[in-house]
Amino acid sequence: MSSSADNAIPSIQCPQCGGPSSFARSNRFRPFCSERCKLIDLGAWGNEDFRVPAESPPLDQPYGDPRLED
Repeated sequence: MSSSADNAIPSIQCPQCGGPSSFARSNRFRPFCSERCKLIDLGAWGNEDFRVPAESPPLDQPYGDPRLED
């Protein structure tokens, strides 16, 4: 016998605003709570706000693996 708690849709935290968001298939913006939060996140990706910081090689050094350079 299955209880109604087994079939409950989990509520998660919206990655943008931190508010509650339904993870149900009916929420077309999941994991976001709304279209607004989804578009704000998309804009941040477009602005490269989620870049992984990396050091650039010095301008006088060739690109590539230095172990392969002679």
